[in-house]
Amino acid sequence: MMFYTQERIGLFIDGSNLYAAARALGFDIDYKKLLEVFSEHGHLIRSFYYTALIEDQEYSPIRPLVDWLDYNGYTMVTKPTKEFTDAAGRRKIKGNMDIELAIDAMEMAPHLDHMVLFSGDGDFRRLVESVQRKGLKVTVVSTVKSSPPMIADELRRQADYFLELEDLASEIGRKSSGGGGKPHGNAQPDHGESFERQEKDTQEEDNTGADDPEAYLQTTHNQS
Repeated sequence: MMFYTQERIGLFIDGSNLYAAARALGFDIDYKKLLEVFSEHGHLIRSFYYTALIEDQEYSPIRPLVDWLDYNGYTMVTKPTKEFTDAAGRRKIKGNMDIELAIDAMEMAPHLDHMVLFSGDGDFRRLVESVQRKGLKVTVVSTVKSSPPMIADELRRQADYFLELEDLASEIGRKSSGGGGKPHGNAQPDHGESFERQEKDTQEEDNTGADDPEAYLQTTHNQS
């Protein structure tokens, strides 16, 4: 990884996009390890995690993960999803977090040397260009090894560095237990099955893959 130990690093994690990329590669993210890995490569200033929440459910399967991340070094940025009915009369739910991520990145830019964006969404190309003009280096973490690739070509071209997510699997990945068991102590919650239920309940206006990551709204990541 192209980092210097004196660099001030900020992580910006598009939760749904990262989940979709990791799932396409067949592993889950260990968020404790993720923080440890990037802390070793520089001075980690802030780690933002962005996700939308379905709040009209009696129990939200994503809530255990959100709470765990909130207590364990991540700055959580959430907002409720919005429900609408499309022209065909189908119920759909949208929860795009792009604006929130972009605003935080611009506000944090004066305090950072290196921005790490966990997303393949091509809509972030202009954001990357803007923070580069402020003197930041930008690394984008996604994958070209899924089918189709999760990263938009224009975003990869704009970034200073591209990190293939599959190459990080040995450092930040873990096997999914596939269960919904209650975590012990301060363990990361494992609720993959619950997340899959939320995923089925949540659809977007378009399902266009990497260029529309909110088509997934797959914002929980199985934890253990």
